[in-house]
Amino acid sequence: MQCTEHLSDSAVSKANAMKWIAVDWGTSRLRAWLVDGANVVESASSENGMAGLAADGFEPALLALIDPWLESAQDVIACGMVGARQGWVEAPYRTTPCPAAATDLIMAPANDPRLRVNIAPGVSQAAPPDVMRGEETQIAGFLMDLPDFEGVVCLPGTHTKWVHVSASEIVSFRTFMTGEIFALIAEHSVLRHDIGDGWIEDGFLEAVDEAMSRPEALASKLFSLRAESLLEGPAPNAARSRASGLLIGMELAAARPYWLGRDVAILGGGPQSAAYEAALRAQGAPITTASAEAATLRGLIALHNART
Repeated sequence: MQCTEHLSDSAVSKANAMKWIAVDWGTSRLRAWLVDGANVVESASSENGMAGLAADGFEPALLALIDPWLESAQDVIACGMVGARQGWVEAPYRTTPCPAAATDLIMAPANDPRLRVNIAPGVSQAAPPDVMRGEETQIAGFLMDLPDFEGVVCLPGTHTKWVHVSASEIVSFRTFMTGEIFALIAEHSVLRHDIGDGWIEDGFLEAVDEAMSRPEALASKLFSLRAESLLEGPAPNAARSRASGLLIGMELAAARPYWLGRDVAILGGGPQSAAYEAALRAQGAPITTASAEAATLRGLIALHNART
C-alpha cells in the first residue's frame, strides 16, 4: 500500500517562497529568469524594452513573459531602465560613492495581485554629471565572484561606462556615447556607403593608436575613409575596422585616467567587447573579462539575498 504525503498550505507557501523572478529590463529588450534560490530554472525574453512602452504597458509586457511562472513565484527583482523616469516607476538614483549592490529597492504598482515587483535604483554622479541604470547591478554581480577587485570596470555598449571600483563601492564613473556615434556614422553619414560587416584587427589597432595620439584629428581621419574608397576602391572591412578604431581610440585617450595603471575588468560579450579588450591589451593594460549577462543575473541574486 502506497502512502501519499500532502504538503500543508503553509509548507507549500514556504516552498514557493524559495522561487522568485529576476528581470533585466533595458531600453530595447526585456529578459527574465525563474530562479530557485540561486539556480535558474527557466529563462525568457522579449523585445518589449522600455523605449517601446507607455506607462501602462509595463505590467502587461511583464505578464506576457512570466505569467506561467506566477503559480510558483511572485517576487520580482528588476534592474535597468524599468526604473527610469519613463519606466514603470522611477527608482531614484543613489549618489557616488555607494555600494554596488542596492538595498533600497522601489516597489512598482501592480494591478495583478500575484505580482510583487521591486526595482533597483540607478547610480548618479554630481561632478561631472553622469548616471547609470543596470550597470551597477552587473558590477554587484561581478563583485560576488571577485569581492576583492580594485580597479576599473569597463562596460562596453551603446553608451560605454568606465567605473572606478574600490572596497566594493562605485567611487566614480564616466559614460561615453562611442557605440551610438559609431551607429550614427555607419547608418546615417556619408560613410554608410563604405562601412561593411567584416573586421581587420591590424587596421583597427592602427586606428586606435592614431586616435590616441591625435584625438583632435578624428573628424578628418573619418572623412579620409570616404576619400580612400572613392580614389582607391571600396574596402568595407577596412573602413569598418578603422572607423571603430578611431572612435574607440579617442575614447581610450579621454578615459586614460581611469584605466592607466589599474586593473581593468571588461563586462560584456561579443565583438564590441572583444574590440575593447584588443585595444586595451595593445596598451599593456591588465585585463579580466566576464559575461555581462551572467554578471547581471548574479547581481540580481545579490539584490534578492540582501532582502531575505
